[in-house]
Amino acid sequence: MKDAENSTAGVWQRRLKEARIALGLSQKQLGIEAGLDEFVASTRINRYEQGVHAPDFQIAMRLAQVLGVPVAFLYCDSDEMAQMILTFHKAPEAARRQAIATLQKAT
Repeated sequence: MKDAENSTAGVWQRRLKEARIALGLSQKQLGIEAGLDEFVASTRINRYEQGVHAPDFQIAMRLAQVLGVPVAFLYCDSDEMAQMILTFHKAPEAARRQAIATLQKAT
């Protein structure tokens, strides 16, 4: 990976784009669903994905909500941990409790 992709911003950009594409949303659709003005939605998301601008945390939370991912997933610098965050988020509550208990016993 390039150094920019390993930076905090690079990780965020990559995760945002991957999550958007996984849902089949265009940049404009994502922006509009996150509450951005439709006339700037595509440009703003594109600039976030390109690293030209970084969203404030409130916008990041709205984007994560639309994408159906926890905001921590977007910022996580470890691919393995990001996958765990996403898997944990999608798991039923009972499975999440069991996972926590299992991990606590292992530490």
